[in-house]
Amino acid sequence: MSRITLLDGGMGQEIATRAGDVDSPLWSMKAMMEQPGLVEKVHAEYFDAGATIATTNTYPVHHDRLDPKGLGDKFATLLESGLVEAETARSAHGSGRIAGAIGPLGASYRPDICPPVEVAAPLYGEVAAILAPRVDLLICETVSSVVQAEGALAGAMAHGKPVWLAVSVSDDDGTVLRSGEPVGDLAAVVAKYKPAAVLANCSVPEVMQDALEIIRGFDLPFGAYANGFRHISAAFLEDAPSVDVLEARPDLGPAEYADFALHWVGMGATIVGGCCETGPAHIAEIARRLERSGFEIV
Repeated sequence: MSRITLLDGGMGQEIATRAGDVDSPLWSMKAMMEQPGLVEKVHAEYFDAGATIATTNTYPVHHDRLDPKGLGDKFATLLESGLVEAETARSAHGSGRIAGAIGPLGASYRPDICPPVEVAAPLYGEVAAILAPRVDLLICETVSSVVQAEGALAGAMAHGKPVWLAVSVSDDDGTVLRSGEPVGDLAAVVAKYKPAAVLANCSVPEVMQDALEIIRGFDLPFGAYANGFRHISAAFLEDAPSVDVLEARPDLGPAEYADFALHWVGMGATIVGGCCETGPAHIAEIARRLERSGFEIV
């Protein structure tokens, strides 16, 4: 029987929907500060839906995002809050793993502002150092260029926990990263740092197949978790964007999304889940399909 790891779905979008406040680049952080327990509830619903991993709500916690908003002194507190909310949900559920989320420096989908490796690595590393002792693995998410991948891995790999690399590809062409570089150009970085898994994330599901055709050639566990946005708009690529400028697709409900996820599994993926604009219902449908098809969810 094949074993599949089922990730949770989107965290930030679920928080935005429930908190009702997205008019800020750091809306998911505001929720932890102003509505403690909300993130725990989202984690709990994903566990109940069948997810076996809770991804901490720490994706945007970097000094270069917090400091301009006058929140630099909240850096350690926000990481602690993200850990506690995930730990509490797992304890209540009685099983599961925790993935410490590390998002890109600067902004999502902006490889053009990515600092060089020697600058980036210690910045990723300071997040990893706090998360690592209390998580089962670290996941560097929405990595959009080769340099960004190396900076993230160089910073995260030194802290004693498995590291997963999740890369975001063009919504128009799954064979290239959002930087325009071929996905295959990651091969040297992957061989150098040897992450425990390589995934494609936060791109439209239609392009994931082409990305995975290349990623599976790295001979590591691989998988995908796509978003449900129509596309990443030009407005979101401006400085300090808020998520309300992005439009959710009306044609990507749980059944439609699960069709994609099961196709990735058919390609050999052993890690699947959801990203932005997917929720507990999407994960529950994937779990139902996997179990009906004879897979063991681990």
